[in-house]
Amino acid sequence: MDTNTLIALLNDDKPENRLTALSDIKKKIDSGEIAKPENTDNVNNHIHTTYSFSPYSPTKAAYMAYMNGLSTAGIMDHDSVGGAKEFIEAGKIIGISTTVGVELRVDMSKTKLNGRRINNPDQDSVIYVALHGIPHQYIDDVNGYLAPFRKNRNTRNKKMCENISDIMKPYGIKLDFDKDVLPLSQYANSGSVTERHITYALSKFITEKYKTPSEVINFLKNIMKLDVSQKAESSVLENNPDYYLYDILGILKADMVEKFYVDAYDECPNAEDYIKVAKATGAISAYAYLGDVGDSVTGDKRPQKFEDDFLDLVFDELVRFGFNAVTYMPTRNTKAQLERTIKLCEKNNLFQISGEDINSPRQSFICKALHDPMFSHLIDSTWALINHEIMATKCEDDGMFSEKTVKLYPNIGDRVKKFAEI
Repeated sequence: MDTNTLIALLNDDKPENRLTALSDIKKKIDSGEIAKPENTDNVNNHIHTTYSFSPYSPTKAAYMAYMNGLSTAGIMDHDSVGGAKEFIEAGKIIGISTTVGVELRVDMSKTKLNGRRINNPDQDSVIYVALHGIPHQYIDDVNGYLAPFRKNRNTRNKKMCENISDIMKPYGIKLDFDKDVLPLSQYANSGSVTERHITYALSKFITEKYKTPSEVINFLKNIMKLDVSQKAESSVLENNPDYYLYDILGILKADMVEKFYVDAYDECPNAEDYIKVAKATGAISAYAYLGDVGDSVTGDKRPQKFEDDFLDLVFDELVRFGFNAVTYMPTRNTKAQLERTIKLCEKNNLFQISGEDINSPRQSFICKALHDPMFSHLIDSTWALINHEIMATKCEDDGMFSEKTVKLYPNIGDRVKKFAEI
């Protein structure tokens, strides 16, 4: 089978077909028919797949990570580890070290952070967190724990589709959750359905009604009166078929979600329950630092205030609840923001994890910021994370945050050094 056909099969509907195609691709790499990528020390612990929203199946995500020269890759879907086992197997086939995690939202309304816009662009009193390094024997348990939250999320998704239908009624567009959105997801296979699925479905309707990129831009800017940046407009007008719907989605998500958004409650566990699950499964609990946006470092984010004004209080609450780690994106923030975050992590003995959000084909798998000596410790922490997962899968008491390990290495820096060397 030719290479292009095999690459297309990496996003096949059936996991077994995806993994078989990857095995055939690896044979071509080993034989020299496909050029082997250059080995680097680049890492990424935050790659979304089709089990939340992404152009990549778990198998395709592992392939893309490998072909981009990453030495490690981490799956990180919203409210789901449904793709985790496939991702692990794909990593073994292609020859890349993997780590398993899940991103979810936690209700902080009964904490000192109640009423604040923390690290969630859409809602007060709710934070984005992660479970990193989930021991493999607990993947099914974590997915079962998340199942009711995925179901409750769909109740809210239906309401948001109804809101969009009301907004789009003057333009002859109606969005039906069950017919138009749900089929875009892996919900039937324990995946989640997010606002990105909804805006992607809306993007499809818009492109069906407005046939050319210029007509789409005119509709979004002059008829719907959305705030469309020059960069976003140029991307749409480029009319690259691989990116087109994702580029339109980006505009809708940036300036329209707040118009149809419904607050999330029943799909968000509280902080105590989240920490209990992390401890019971041996996973690493991590707060996702976002940081205020002024003049956007990446040039594609609107100015918005998040947790920087009360960051000390955030860390106090993280310590009080027993969080293990903080995860952050070196390319998103200024050096001053990240220097402050790193110092607070060190002061509070919190593990630091890097992760660059991947959910669009335009996003690079490579985080060039990690080449800055300021962030070199994040490469060591990634290997510590991977070795934690390996060790805790073999024996729970050997994980990074087990009672035994913490007693042996109370300082997180010493613990990271030890686990990175395993």
